[in-house]
Amino acid sequence: MRGAGAVIHSHGMETCMATMLNPGAKEFRISHMEMIKGIKGHGYTDELVIPIIENTPYEYELTDSLAEAIAAYPKATAVLVRNHGIYVWGDSWINAKTQAECYHYLLDAAIKMYQLGIDWTTPEHGPINSAKRLRSVASPGVPNGCHTAKSSKHCVVLDIEGTTTPISFVTDVMFPYARDNVRKHLTSTYDSEETKEDIKLLRIQVEEDLKIGVVGAAPVAPDDAGKEEVISSLVANVEAMIKADRKITSLKQLQGHIWRTGFERKELQGVVFEDVPEALKNWQSQGMKVYIYSSGSREAQRLLFGHTSYGDLRQFLCGFFDTTTGNKREARSYFEISQSLGVDNPSQILFITDVLQEAVAAKSAGFEVIISIRPGNAPLPANHGFRTISSFSEI
Repeated sequence: MRGAGAVIHSHGMETCMATMLNPGAKEFRISHMEMIKGIKGHGYTDELVIPIIENTPYEYELTDSLAEAIAAYPKATAVLVRNHGIYVWGDSWINAKTQAECYHYLLDAAIKMYQLGIDWTTPEHGPINSAKRLRSVASPGVPNGCHTAKSSKHCVVLDIEGTTTPISFVTDVMFPYARDNVRKHLTSTYDSEETKEDIKLLRIQVEEDLKIGVVGAAPVAPDDAGKEEVISSLVANVEAMIKADRKITSLKQLQGHIWRTGFERKELQGVVFEDVPEALKNWQSQGMKVYIYSSGSREAQRLLFGHTSYGDLRQFLCGFFDTTTGNKREARSYFEISQSLGVDNPSQILFITDVLQEAVAAKSAGFEVIISIRPGNAPLPANHGFRTISSFSEI
């Protein structure tokens, strides 16, 4: 995308810690430091802005968010990955290396300034003022507007199926597409690193299923049995998992990769309820940060919201959580989300879902909770104790 002659990927401690200074920030900013001159296109008085993307369990899963950041920040020559490291690119090895050294220096300086109570984001570098720093780090220039200072510590976390999107779309369109294309996908991508990782996760899951007697689980053929045998045994297991609507990472990851092809070929289009786009716009204009927490993989979530009949809705979303965060029916998962969002109190997060067990878990973690009542959703028991809505416009 940038015609880079060389890319350096570093796990330097400062590249990791700098992303922790403001857990919710989508970019790192620093100004009036001599070493900024070592970054292509920048001078001493310029503000250096480095986009921050969220880390993923596997390196290849960074592709989409990395590409989005590069496209959104045309002047950037680096991208930070939260709690992970930094990618730096340049026209040549020497250019990339020089810039990488400058980035490490500046990030290290910011951490030390933070420890001393000095604001690294302003020209005068005076004492840190929390509100002022939030406005600087969380600039209105962020493409998806996730960091407006107003209400910067209030968040909305949305479920997808039965909340933003009809259950029928998932059960009648998405699941059948994955089921009908799993053999074709595995066959055409069998030797790719991505599919090798998918198969590895499926093998582990099937072994666990066989130990506890999960219905539909069948042994996966060993590699030496041949490609066709391995694929056939995997297809049988995946079809059983889909039929049982299993909420497991191995299945959701594979489905996400199959759906990616479907969206790219325009064989799939994301569906959301008609009140959803307007609500997302309103929340963003009010300074609210909106996130998704779904059992579907983060890639699948981005695909769905990126290809709707209302256009690309990802511009209104600040992040995505899936089952790698934890089971949606366990309070611990919501505690982890609250820690990631950097709120002072979990009660500053509103969670909207159609599943009572998820609502109970989120409430146990201190979230404010609303249950979504949409066409096709399962009925709720009497006296469940939660506020309900049939449209986001009621919030």
